[in-house]
Amino acid sequence: MLFKRLGALLSVLAVLSLAVSACQQKPEIVGGFEIPATERGKFNVAMVLIGPHNDGGWSQAHYEGLESVQENVDNVHTAYIENVPEGADSEQVFRSLSRKGFDLIFGTSFGYMDAMETLAEEFPDITYIHISGYKSNMKNFGNLFGAMEDMKYLAGMLAGSRAKVDGNPKLGYMATFPIPEEIRLGNAIALGMKETCPECTLDVRWINTWHDPIVERDAAASLFDAGAQVVFTGADTPAVADVAQEKGKWGVTYDWAGSCKVDACLTAPYWIWGPVYVEISKGVQNGTYEAGWHYFDADSMGMGLYGFMAGETPQPGVKDLPAEDVLLVKDTLAKMLAGEFDRFDLFSGPIVDNQGNTVVPEGERFSQSDIDQFPPGAPGLECTYCMYWWADGITAELPEQ
Repeated sequence: MLFKRLGALLSVLAVLSLAVSACQQKPEIVGGFEIPATERGKFNVAMVLIGPHNDGGWSQAHYEGLESVQENVDNVHTAYIENVPEGADSEQVFRSLSRKGFDLIFGTSFGYMDAMETLAEEFPDITYIHISGYKSNMKNFGNLFGAMEDMKYLAGMLAGSRAKVDGNPKLGYMATFPIPEEIRLGNAIALGMKETCPECTLDVRWINTWHDPIVERDAAASLFDAGAQVVFTGADTPAVADVAQEKGKWGVTYDWAGSCKVDACLTAPYWIWGPVYVEISKGVQNGTYEAGWHYFDADSMGMGLYGFMAGETPQPGVKDLPAEDVLLVKDTLAKMLAGEFDRFDLFSGPIVDNQGNTVVPEGERFSQSDIDQFPPGAPGLECTYCMYWWADGITAELPEQ
């Protein structure tokens, strides 16, 4: 009798174990990626990263923003997948996360845009936020980015001043892909450069990758060897500053405050995604967030300029710059943080391109479509001035569209 009762008890326990297992998702492997599980009863947030979460740049800044969501949003479960290429692989990953039942999914690279747009139509109860693109369905697929051109403009001022002091008026820009984002950031650098060094020029190298430490080092070395005194990067790693340190020159890193870690790093325009991600997550969770176009300026505190934000100390390469140049940077930054100077002030006329053409007449200024779009712009988002020109002082030619 005792054995029968034990057998019955074990059978019940086995059934209960299966029931519990059925309620708990397990990670699964799809296309070589481990798809994380949701947690029942929680608000589930997923993030897809183009590079490793500890890349020292773009992906690490986003990952720290996700950590802020975990720390500051009630009843939340967060997860991420890293090193996801743009294109077909990303669509497979976004689809798998959607099937898992994540409530909010962030995609952090330009090339994820079309895949996220497709999935948003298939899963209308999930909110998708795409970073750096220009599409939205005004329902559950929103676009998010910030005016990093503000900080690149200030860094251009510093770099121009540094090159002028060093007696070498040549700068370099290591750009990733020929998309509007990279062109407008290069133009912002050049516009800032001209404020402090009218005679300075800016060379450009396209590297066609967001994250490749070897390619980034080689491209930085190429620009330095071609004569550049200060080189900017649009990519993920701090390689440009490491190469500058070796060559006795200056680098400007990007994306993450911790990237500016060697003396040869002049500064770093960087992202602070935490406050923005927390605000969006809370809004989606309580049903108040409206998906659309969310493009923030410096007064959001969603970005910074390393060495010039509260509690930071300017890098060694800033200390001997002309006081009037440093004051110009500080005063302009203060106006940006106070909401008195934004991306439309930056891109206001007159602006002349590197062919001598007036691309923005005096008294005119950009619209958001001009910032985001190649001509003629997407249907419904047509641009007037459009981001397909290089500013005066840039010595490169634009690639074919």
